[in-house]
Amino acid sequence: MIRFSTPEVIAIGEAMVEMAPVESGLYARGFAGDTFNTLWHMAQILPAGHRARFVTRVGRDALSEAFVAGATADGLDTSAIGRDALRGMGLYLIALNGVERSFHYWRDTSAARGLADDREALAAGLAGAGLIHLSGITLAILPDDARAALFAALAVARGAGAVVSFDPNIRPRLWPSPEAAREAVVRMLALTDIALPSFDDEAALWGDAAPAATCARHRAAGVAEVVVKDGAGAVWLAAERETGCETGPETGCETSIPTPPVTGIRDTTGAGDGFNAGYLAARLIGQTPVQAVAAAQRLAAEVIRHPGARLPRDIARGGGFIG
Repeated sequence: MIRFSTPEVIAIGEAMVEMAPVESGLYARGFAGDTFNTLWHMAQILPAGHRARFVTRVGRDALSEAFVAGATADGLDTSAIGRDALRGMGLYLIALNGVERSFHYWRDTSAARGLADDREALAAGLAGAGLIHLSGITLAILPDDARAALFAALAVARGAGAVVSFDPNIRPRLWPSPEAAREAVVRMLALTDIALPSFDDEAALWGDAAPAATCARHRAAGVAEVVVKDGAGAVWLAAERETGCETGPETGCETSIPTPPVTGIRDTTGAGDGFNAGYLAARLIGQTPVQAVAAAQRLAAEVIRHPGARLPRDIARGGGFIG
């Protein structure tokens, strides 16, 4: 059964400069990145007493300074953000087709690719964690030796009581081959307590026929709690039996939870990251997996009613997403 040893939330990954379309061919500059989006939303919606720390590396340029200053102003702990004198932040541009999005990336020289280069700093950044969240993008941007160092650091943190959350978030262009992606994900699942995969990614990489198959594969890998996102489709949940999750086999809860319809959609960017934030925040404050799915659906629905990957801060803080 998932238990959090401290209220400290840590996310590891890459933050990028985001160019989001607004109107008449104009773009709004922001900052985003899958694990950063999740952590940022958690920092806004969690009650007092929780701290959200981001582990990454950025440059020493004006954009990097603006990112760190903004994250600090929004309540994140930026003490574990390393600096690189030679590299800066990556950039991506959102292209919309109706409300559906695609991305154009410029990230080859991103400083975040060196986030695990300083082993002592990485270990210090993970110290005291109750929950550590990372993604397949975190793994994909790292060289092999740095990825191995990250796995070692996660094993130590998990041994000290941290719960590890992982969204595979497969981006094929970041991997040299599907085999390399599968190998890294398998290694990561051995260190994972909560998995938050998206079915379309899993079907493409592993050939899963249905969300239930994705759930079963993750559970077979030893993951205690699996939540499969499927866009507007139902969420498939597999977890140890807890109050509020009383269906399924004797080994635990396995259930499909319908996703309520959403109106007023503007931009689907960041929907999965928002879902992850709602789920993890709800679990961190003691809600059951089923209650956490509902919180995740509420937050994700609000995210896609706004442009870009993150909600306006006042809406995030005032939304009552986790009760």
